[in-house]
Amino acid sequence: MASPVSMAVAAADDRRHMRYVARQPIVTGDESVFGYELLFRDGVADYFSAPDSDAASRSTLDASLLLGLDVLCDGRRAFINCTRDLLLNDYLTLLPADRVVAEILETVPVDKEVIAACRRLKDAGYMIALDDFVPGDPREPLTRLADIIKVDVRRSSLADSADIFRQSGEQCRLLAEKVETREEFVATRNAGFTLFQGYFLRRPELMRAREIPANRANYLRLFKAVSRPELDPRELENAIKGEASLCYRLLRYLNSPVFGFPAEIRSIRHALVMLGEREVRRWVRLATTLVASQSRSSDLVLSALVRARFCELLEPGLPHKHPDLFLVGLLSLMDAILGLPMALVLEGIALDRAARTVLLGQNSPLSPIYGLMLAQESARWDKVAQVSSRLCLRESFVAECHWKAMQWARQMTGGLHVQA
Repeated sequence: MASPVSMAVAAADDRRHMRYVARQPIVTGDESVFGYELLFRDGVADYFSAPDSDAASRSTLDASLLLGLDVLCDGRRAFINCTRDLLLNDYLTLLPADRVVAEILETVPVDKEVIAACRRLKDAGYMIALDDFVPGDPREPLTRLADIIKVDVRRSSLADSADIFRQSGEQCRLLAEKVETREEFVATRNAGFTLFQGYFLRRPELMRAREIPANRANYLRLFKAVSRPELDPRELENAIKGEASLCYRLLRYLNSPVFGFPAEIRSIRHALVMLGEREVRRWVRLATTLVASQSRSSDLVLSALVRARFCELLEPGLPHKHPDLFLVGLLSLMDAILGLPMALVLEGIALDRAARTVLLGQNSPLSPIYGLMLAQESARWDKVAQVSSRLCLRESFVAECHWKAMQWARQMTGGLHVQA
């Protein structure tokens, strides 16, 4: 058994060689994803014991080059925090102008060199955002170059925002930061903000009645069918046939070159037989999530798939076996995807008590795993370190699982999320 000293040395080595990554979506007024703010650290200890904004920004840039913006941002723009050092050295020009927003931190002093650096970026086609802007902000000279001004609604009132509107040029869009509830989203949108950042997407509006639209009822019926201990092939076949887009996806999926079946699969029944019970359960859960999310933000379905795969990849490293962690991760955002209360989503779905209680926000044996999932995606590195230790997981293993989950989720949405 490894000694505490050797484990500590190994953990330190992990941190030196790993990239810890999270992203937070920035959405438009119709909740479509405009871009992501990228949050990177070389390791948990670096973030807390020796904060250095220049080193953190360089790490963000390095990780963006290493990991690739395609996977990290799914084709949307990357908001990257810029310090004076990053600006004056033109480091950001290592990344494509049409994919990057230079987010000027509130700690950057505005002088001739900084203004010139921002003008170079602007002339090269980069968008510029001013972070945590307040009335009377010393970065006011940069508003003439800015495309986006970010306002922390926890620190500034809507009256302050009106003053910022008057200061900013006509080309500027205002972005509301720290939007935590649907009510705040609606209020800031009505106040003139056009971009939004926060966790309100994770808190969907509750329905005022228990009536469920027909297509959503079909999605729930499918989830319930594949969650039972014994599959009923006829019930499942009929449920899939009731959704034309699912039929199309299933046949397209199985007739792809990945499987290499000698003959074309033309019927749903044949498709289910060829997949086998385990893969049927998995495919239906994935495809139903994708189809159900057509009218919702794409970030929701990506986040749901990342969560599902992340939890699944953690399972081999956990000290105790757990129920279907993939399903727990997938269902964790199904209330937002379907626009229904979680209690209603879970009705009739076969889940053990631990999974059901954690999804309902109650204390559960799965709470540490669920907490680790949330901490990893929101870059709460102190919490990641704490829960990883509690679960006897190495932080490098957790980071690797999350990165693999992001890659897998992007592949799945590319392969299954097609128009019927």
